[in-house]
Amino acid sequence: MPKLDSYLFREFAQSTFAAFVVLMIVSLGGVFADVLGDIARGRVPAGLMLSQLGLQVLNYLPLILPLGLMLGLLLAVGRLYRDSEMPVLVATGVGPRRLLRPLMLLVLPVVGFIGACSLWLGPWANDYSQRMVAEGNRNLLLAGLEAGRFVELPGGGGVVYVGAMSGEGSALGRVFVYRQDEERMDVTTARSGLLTVDGAERYLDLGEGFRVEGPLADTLDYRMMRYRRNELRLPDAETRPADGNPEFDSTLALLGDSRPEARAQLHYRIAPPLLALAFALLAVPLARSPPRQARYGRIALGFLAYVVGMNFMLLGTKWLADGVIPLGLGLWWLVLPLLAVGTWLYLRDGHVGVPRRRRSAEVAR
Repeated sequence: MPKLDSYLFREFAQSTFAAFVVLMIVSLGGVFADVLGDIARGRVPAGLMLSQLGLQVLNYLPLILPLGLMLGLLLAVGRLYRDSEMPVLVATGVGPRRLLRPLMLLVLPVVGFIGACSLWLGPWANDYSQRMVAEGNRNLLLAGLEAGRFVELPGGGGVVYVGAMSGEGSALGRVFVYRQDEERMDVTTARSGLLTVDGAERYLDLGEGFRVEGPLADTLDYRMMRYRRNELRLPDAETRPADGNPEFDSTLALLGDSRPEARAQLHYRIAPPLLALAFALLAVPLARSPPRQARYGRIALGFLAYVVGMNFMLLGTKWLADGVIPLGLGLWWLVLPLLAVGTWLYLRDGHVGVPRRRRSAEVAR
């Protein structure tokens, strides 16, 4: 690799990596808040917080990485102009088009990784996350139940206290369960318990205990019974439906699915790598700036282009699923014009037009 290409590639890669790190730190806070919200609503067991956080980050990478690539190139090329390195390169015959080779050395691998995340890693993470949550909600140990501590059941359906627990989390000892339904409460105690699963429903099979049922108001309408064996159905956790949802299907499965929702999801996965390539081409002409121009003005313009492009991608996906636009049109109406504009602006960057007086003289001749 020539020294100039090596130098430019290093500059592009360092700025892009720094932009990626900053965006990942900012995005991690938002993803963490979403996961905590799902835990609070009972959708996700508390023991799966870290694994869900990592899987959700993989799912959001196709939306984060194009912005990081664009901002990194804007910063790198803008620094070349501010430090007068680009005018020196142009004076030696190295114009903006000569930047294409070191630029593609960085952009093509990043676009390929974005495509892998969008077409394979993201759907796999989404599906694996849903299966982990479904399995975790079937296991009280993963749902956060610990011996010697009061724990709220998923979905806020009650409180459970267990004095002892087996290693796998199914056999329980000295069980206390408090449940509340509208205006009545139910308190159940048991010497032992066993967690059983029937399909998607979970039950506590309790043995040797008492059950007290009564109103929450100041009345004496209480009933108490002693039992040898009692079966309590645990409340269902609030989960997102996965059956028939194309978000949880693989890309290969979407290719053979003719439903509008599936076709919309397929175009939603194809668009991010192409948009990333368009934003990368736009970054070079957008970064051109005179020495005394505001430093971050072009960055704000590039960020605005990213916001508009991504919002139209999300809106277009919804329009496809709702039948507002034809399925054959897909998201090509957004991706192809952006690629064409980015390519045209890149090729026009640094082009010097013929002065008007000289052009008039040539016409007169």
